[in-house]
Amino acid sequence: MNGAEWVMWLLVALSIIGFAIAIERMIALVRTRDHVGALGLDMMRLLKRGDLVAAKARLARSPSFEARVVAAGLAQAEAGPEAAEEEMLGAAQLAKLQMEKRLSFLGTLGANAPFVGLLGTVIGIVRAFHMLDDSGGKVSAGLMSEVGGALVATAIGILVALPAVAFFNAFQRVIKSRLARADALGRQLLAQLHTAA
Repeated sequence: MNGAEWVMWLLVALSIIGFAIAIERMIALVRTRDHVGALGLDMMRLLKRGDLVAAKARLARSPSFEARVVAAGLAQAEAGPEAAEEEMLGAAQLAKLQMEKRLSFLGTLGANAPFVGLLGTVIGIVRAFHMLDDSGGKVSAGLMSEVGGALVATAIGILVALPAVAFFNAFQRVIKSRLARADALGRQLLAQLHTAA
């Protein structure tokens, strides 16, 4: 099976794809950031004045997912707090899907790269046993090189998995906190709608 080299090249290719996804997700999440505290203060000030149009415009100016979620609820403000809450729940699910786009690749890579590396190690060890058999049981430098190369495949698999898992966990934490902030903003909106009703 031509040794474990193809497994190592596969792992390198998967690692490059994983880093590309991590960079793309990082850029996407940074571009959709906003100062949520200031956004909430502006929104509440406008809502207390009864200026729904200005509140919608303020939310529309924000690039954040948090603003999108609350804007969906504000669009249903005339229908009542229950309709606004349902709309925000749906918008939050859509925002979560958008933020998690392609992250399943990182999760899968982090979980399975060590096993791919282990496959390379098994292939290398099998080749080493064939070399040992062909040499009549004599240990040679070529045999030791084959065993060493086989073990490198496992090491590369672990080295590919560690950053993938770290990126995946970091992104999940960011997404969870952003959804929590969207929920907090949404609850402020609902409280104002209940007060106005």
